[in-house]
Amino acid sequence: MGFTRRQLLQSGIGVTAVLLAAACTNDNGADGPAEKGGTLRVGALGTAARSERDPHANLSNDSDFLIASLVYDALTVPGGDPTVAPRLASRWESSADNRRWTFTIADGATFHNGAPVTADDVVWSMRRLRSVGGASKMPVAENDIVADGPGRVVFTVSEPNTQLPLLLRLMTFTVPKNTTDFTAAIGTGPFRLESYQNGNARLVRNERWHGTPPLLDAIEVTMFDSVTALGNAALGGQIDLASNVGAIAGRTAAGRGDLQVIRRANDTMLGVAMRAADGPFADARVRAALRLGVDRTALVNQVHSGYGTVGADVLGTADPLYDSALRRDRDVERAKTLLREAGFDTARSYPFVTKAEAPGEVESAKVIATQLAEIGVRLDVQVVESAAFYDQTWLNAPLYTVSWGTNDSVVFLADKLMTSGSNRNETGFRDPEFDAANAKALAASGDEYTRAVRELQRIEFERGGYLVWGMADGVDIAAATVRDLPTLGGFARVQLERAWLA
Repeated sequence: MGFTRRQLLQSGIGVTAVLLAAACTNDNGADGPAEKGGTLRVGALGTAARSERDPHANLSNDSDFLIASLVYDALTVPGGDPTVAPRLASRWESSADNRRWTFTIADGATFHNGAPVTADDVVWSMRRLRSVGGASKMPVAENDIVADGPGRVVFTVSEPNTQLPLLLRLMTFTVPKNTTDFTAAIGTGPFRLESYQNGNARLVRNERWHGTPPLLDAIEVTMFDSVTALGNAALGGQIDLASNVGAIAGRTAAGRGDLQVIRRANDTMLGVAMRAADGPFADARVRAALRLGVDRTALVNQVHSGYGTVGADVLGTADPLYDSALRRDRDVERAKTLLREAGFDTARSYPFVTKAEAPGEVESAKVIATQLAEIGVRLDVQVVESAAFYDQTWLNAPLYTVSWGTNDSVVFLADKLMTSGSNRNETGFRDPEFDAANAKALAASGDEYTRAVRELQRIEFERGGYLVWGMADGVDIAAATVRDLPTLGGFARVQLERAWLA
């Protein structure tokens, strides 16, 4: 594509963004023209207790997010370079002061029931997303989202924002105005829902999709409650694609001619949320000690089987502006010193909550607990069900494991997870200097934007609430006959509309 990320998102003065491609894919071994037809059987992680049909709610199951992303269109989606690409919105432009953004609905966009998509549908859906999900999902106030004719929607922000198209990725699903029952799943996406039962779904091709029609006749999504079960289903030929199945299954499949392994670099952050607002880890010196107490290389080797890279406590390692000079090596003695200076109580043990949600997550908690015992921090690893985790632990507990898929933007993650006003601030991190740097980044372009992004990373590295010890490669297992699967990291893995079967 002819635009760079900086040209597109940082130019700021009335530039119309017209992008021609969405997620980057490779041919996954294709040796002929693409073929139409067939059903792709996909397995994805999830639990029945966390199944969610509402596309604006918290979709914690991979399986639910996959279904929603194929049935509904977000306004924008993850891309390669730039990292934001069009979906339901075909283009966008900003006012000179970067406060008023106008998004144009794609020509020919219709719902699965045949009704045309109007600006009123988009406005109602985006206002509902703000009401249900809060500012972290929709960074524009409800009353500041309005229609501008039948095919244009205007978002007005209180402060200049050059990054709004990036912040509107993923969850900005549009539904018909006034929809509150999502059983029928009337969306605008490349596939439409044919049947749904207990988290499993059959989706069929939407012949009227505004984009290039999919080649597949159907996609069947099956929910698996463990990485082991998901991997075994792929190895046994019960499914054609195991989505985000992890390194262990990938290594097992690597030597088989009937299977292929797709690796997506910088795919998933698997780390630790340390509560910064209060409790035993509120002192920045204690958080620094925990960061110094882990052996990152050993964690990547043990947990990700080497399918990953060492992290340095900053989210967004695939961002072109990520500071690769940041590095934190293990220093047990310095960690002990910091704990003493902070008056940390090493005589007691502390609960460390984890759940079997991302590949290697439970194992990572056990390895970290063993490593931190060497600096005098005693952790009691507690494995809970996902439902209990989100109901009781998330956003509240002092210490727990977390994972995030979208990893291509420092600002995207900073704004949604670490600013004081975010309702998904996992670590309770409230830092005026960080908030100011985030606001500056959102309003900036060019060199000023670069400086603000580097400042965000510096603060995260020095005193943030995350322990980001490594990045996992995304590992999918697919039958050798599956072609054109997504290769971008993060949640771009759900963009299966270009896949086909040889």
